[in-house]
Amino acid sequence: MSTITRRFRRTAATAVALAAGSSLALTGTATAQGKPAAGSTVTSAQLTAGLYQSAYSERNHVLWATAAVGRPPVTKSSLLKVDPRSLAVKATYTPPVTDPATGAVEAVYGVAVDDEHNTVWTTNTRNNSVSVYSQRDGKHLASLPNVAHAREIVVDERRDTVWASGFGDGTLVAFDSRTFKEKKRVTVTGSQPTGLAVNERTGTVYAADLGGDRIVEVSPYAKEPRLIPTGDGPISVALSADGRTAYTADQAAGTLSVVDLRKGAVSKTVPTGAGALSVAADARTGKVLVANRGAGNVTVVDPRRGTVVETLATGANPNHITVTRGTAYVVDKSAVGAERQDQAHRIRIAR
Repeated sequence: MSTITRRFRRTAATAVALAAGSSLALTGTATAQGKPAAGSTVTSAQLTAGLYQSAYSERNHVLWATAAVGRPPVTKSSLLKVDPRSLAVKATYTPPVTDPATGAVEAVYGVAVDDEHNTVWTTNTRNNSVSVYSQRDGKHLASLPNVAHAREIVVDERRDTVWASGFGDGTLVAFDSRTFKEKKRVTVTGSQPTGLAVNERTGTVYAADLGGDRIVEVSPYAKEPRLIPTGDGPISVALSADGRTAYTADQAAGTLSVVDLRKGAVSKTVPTGAGALSVAADARTGKVLVANRGAGNVTVVDPRRGTVVETLATGANPNHITVTRGTAYVVDKSAVGAERQDQAHRIRIAR
């Protein structure tokens, strides 16, 4: 974590009033092995249709969320600025139009924040590109091409680097977060990189290889990528606080794989639920959370014991999860609102 991020963390406001008109509701508490939970709760609110991913800004105390509806030409897409306490939408930004004839826009899907430079980065899967927006006013700053079926994005603030996964051609692409210029491109033939995680201490980036049942490790000190076996159909990856362990959400198997990165092998496999789609690790509690799209819930795992300690109810089809300092944010594709709005969920993780 950068110095500026730490400084803004210390000075961030600790309380935000509930915005008028928001549909905030307590939807349930966790259960652990059939008994009442000791503290984890899920609070939900309807945002908009087509929610995809979210990312939290410590600098601005904002949750950024992406949304896109339908198949090309996609005419409805937005980047949302959300109050992380009330889950109320503070601002909505529309991506630039790419085809005036059809009204198609540069639809946004993956998202990550760069608090060092006060920007937010998105993947524009349908356009094979990534984009950069200002966190201050939502202004579109740049569109960067040649990322085939761009899926996810992750920021290494320490090295002024942003990595994007190119699912379409097995490529990981690095951009300079100051100049927006491409600085590195690594291709693993036959791979299908999806989720990303980066170790900012070492500069090593990890990609879940959905088709290869492995993790692709790209280190600045290695000549070639390292390929590490994991579970069946890994689609998302996260790292432990010390960077020694990787976790993958294995979509095909409905499991969490705990991977010892030094040994390059799976140490534990934990059943979590059908369609495990997204994983995040909480440095504060040491727990790992998995969003299970098919099961319609989030499981909280103790990775040391290899056990599920809580199961948290969310809306149907949870799509992505991000965690910051004991709080997790999940977006779903439940379409429960009158205008088929999807939901965001805030989870207070029990210690």
